[in-house]
Amino acid sequence: MTDPTLLKNLFDLRGRVACVPGGYGDIGAAIAWALAQAGARVAVCGRSAAKAEALAAALHEAGHDAIGLAMDAHSVSSIRVAIDQVAQHFGQFDLLINCVGIQREERLADVTEEAFDEVVQVNLKAAMFMGQAAAKHQTGGGRQVHLLSVRAQLGLRDRGYSAYCATKGALVMLVKQHAMELAARGITVNGVAPTVVRGEMARHWLDNPVTHQQVLQRIPLGRVAEPHDVAGAALFFCSPAAGFVTGQILYVDGGITASQ
Repeated sequence: MTDPTLLKNLFDLRGRVACVPGGYGDIGAAIAWALAQAGARVAVCGRSAAKAEALAAALHEAGHDAIGLAMDAHSVSSIRVAIDQVAQHFGQFDLLINCVGIQREERLADVTEEAFDEVVQVNLKAAMFMGQAAAKHQTGGGRQVHLLSVRAQLGLRDRGYSAYCATKGALVMLVKQHAMELAARGITVNGVAPTVVRGEMARHWLDNPVTHQQVLQRIPLGRVAEPHDVAGAALFFCSPAAGFVTGQILYVDGGITASQ
C-alpha cells in the first residue's frame, strides 16, 4: 500500500536549495516564486546583479530565504563561480533550473558568425557547463532542469531561426546525455519546452494583432502560455513527484507538437 505521507509531500521542497540562472525574466521569476512557495531556498542569478538582487529582496520580503548573484552565461568561469557561491552560501546545492536563453533573429542568407556563435554560447554551451558545475555539488536526489522551446523539434516558417532552433534541438540531446551520466548518482535531468509565453520576450509577437492571431491559430488550446504554466512544469521536475523521471522533455505548448 502506498504511504499517504509520500503522497502528501509530492511537491514539498522544504530543505532544498534551488539555483535559477536567468531567474529575473518573466519565466524565471515565476519559477523562482514557485520554488520558494514550495519551501526551497532560492538563488536568483543573471547578468544583472541588481535585477537578481531585486527579485531576491522581494522573495525575502515575502518571507522566503533568497539571494541574488551575478552570473554571465557568456562566461564559463562566471558560471562556475556563481554556482560555487550558491553552494557555499547555503551549505548545499540541490536544484538547478536553467532559464537562460537568447535569440538573434537572422535569415539564413544573412546569418553572421558572431550572432550564431553567441546563441550557441548562451543557449547550449552555458547549459553544458551549468550542468557540470551543479553536478559537482549535487548529491542523490539532485535535479537539473533546462528551459527549451517547441523549436527544439519544430522549425519556424518565414523567420530567421537557424541558431535558435539548432541550439534548442541540441539541448534535447544534452539533457538526455546528462541524464544518463548522472543517473547512477540519483540526479535527474529534464527539460521544459514551452511555446510562446506571455512576457517581454514575446512582446513583439503579441503586440502586433496580425502575428498575435497567427500565434493563436497555431495553438490548439487557443491561447499563449503564461509564466505560471511553465513554472508548474519546472516545479514538477524539481519535486519528489518526479523522482523517477529523467531524460525527458515536457512540451508546455497547448498542443502544438501534437498537431500538424
